[in-house]
Amino acid sequence: MTTTIANAPSAATVPRFARLPVLIVAGVVGIAHLVAAGLGGGYWFDELLMLVIGRDHLDFGSADQPPVAPLLAALMDAIAPGSVVALRVPAVLATVAAVVVAALIARELGGDRRAQVLTAGAQATTLWVTLAGHWLTPYTLEPVQWLLLFWLLVRWVRVRDDRLLLVLGAVAGVAAETKFQVLALCVVLALSVLAAGPRELLRRPMLGAGAGVAALLAAPTLIWQGVHGWPQLQMGAIVVAEADSLYGGRWGVAVCMLVGAGVAGTVLSLYGVARLLGATELRPYRFLGIASVVMFVFFVVAVGRPYYLGGLYGLLAAAGALGLQRRREAGHRRGRWVVWPAYLVSVAAAAGMLVISPSVASPEPGRAIADATAAAYRALPAAQRERTVVMGQSYIYAAIIDGRATEFGLPPAYSGNRSYGYFTPPAPDIDSVLWIGHDAAGLQPFFGDVRRVGDIGADAGLWLATGRHASWPVIWPQLRTLSVG
Repeated sequence: MTTTIANAPSAATVPRFARLPVLIVAGVVGIAHLVAAGLGGGYWFDELLMLVIGRDHLDFGSADQPPVAPLLAALMDAIAPGSVVALRVPAVLATVAAVVVAALIARELGGDRRAQVLTAGAQATTLWVTLAGHWLTPYTLEPVQWLLLFWLLVRWVRVRDDRLLLVLGAVAGVAAETKFQVLALCVVLALSVLAAGPRELLRRPMLGAGAGVAALLAAPTLIWQGVHGWPQLQMGAIVVAEADSLYGGRWGVAVCMLVGAGVAGTVLSLYGVARLLGATELRPYRFLGIASVVMFVFFVVAVGRPYYLGGLYGLLAAAGALGLQRRREAGHRRGRWVVWPAYLVSVAAAAGMLVISPSVASPEPGRAIADATAAAYRALPAAQRERTVVMGQSYIYAAIIDGRATEFGLPPAYSGNRSYGYFTPPAPDIDSVLWIGHDAAGLQPFFGDVRRVGDIGADAGLWLATGRHASWPVIWPQLRTLSVG
């Protein structure tokens, strides 16, 4: 059965939205992630950073991400202070919404009930999203934002309702305030439309209005970046170095980006790219296939992180599911028996990722670090404690301490790393530092005595630096770094 879009008499008809099965898939995803969110009781370290920024240092931007995720963290912490599950509710809702929007893209392309459910299932079992879909981080919020952009574009191509372009701008602006990669996506999409059409899109006045809305929404964080010397641009080299050590360089990133779509998602995505680039019925949407390939190549060449393509999988799966539908309608039965068993494997793989997620964010390492730091801090004479701050060589250590400061009786932490390096430095009367890290070489030029006072695990320790002989305005820029290592 089909319905015709109101106020668009020339628009092609689309199948009915497979509301019940898609919402069942989305509901299962939501329940699974809520359960995972409550297991283990620990924060992922990036969640701690969002919480610290939002609670104590909220601004229009920070060194390595815009303010939306920290703002949500602050809001949820105000509603339910200290609740890990409450903090993660926005992330779970975003993950659930991505399943629904992916199915809606399949519908807009002409996908029937089965194609929509296949798309929803593929989105629900993407591996990275399954692992991190309940962590409140920018990269968890990003996929649904990209999918909304694609849905608006696909729908505009079909119905030519220019009001969609204004909404497109609003979504792009919010996405830019969440994670900067959407700016590259928008540029690539515009160039892809210029190359493959529909070029009429670029001539629509409402697209310009939408771009204006996006610019206004993105302006605060871009201005913050400009005022602070564009630290986000400096992150490129850091990401490359991390990708080399964690993922095996470009080839490792390429493989991770492909298999990150999950078992069913990878197959559907590859088929979907081929369909977008070559199928006659998808000719109006060819620009999306081109943009997907360009984004993949760009992130591989630039050695991005594997989850950078997380917002593309649902779109490509929708195109692939439509291709399976066309084969079915044409009477091609070869391989049909593989589809549902493949989805069972995909579900099993995703379930495995979901099961290990709580252990990845286990609170035990953080508690051990905070406990050792608290013991060293309490061992200081009371007068010296008043003039001593805790400082992490990495933002991870600082966030761990900040997340447990009340529990362990520690003061707020400092660090020169990432966003922490752009927070206010210690007060002038602070002349000692209890340093957590792999080494304390960065402190030695500014303190008369730097000595190790404790161990944390196999490769990190605690140092006490005393006898400060330079002012904090001199020291702080020298400690500022974007590299975690």
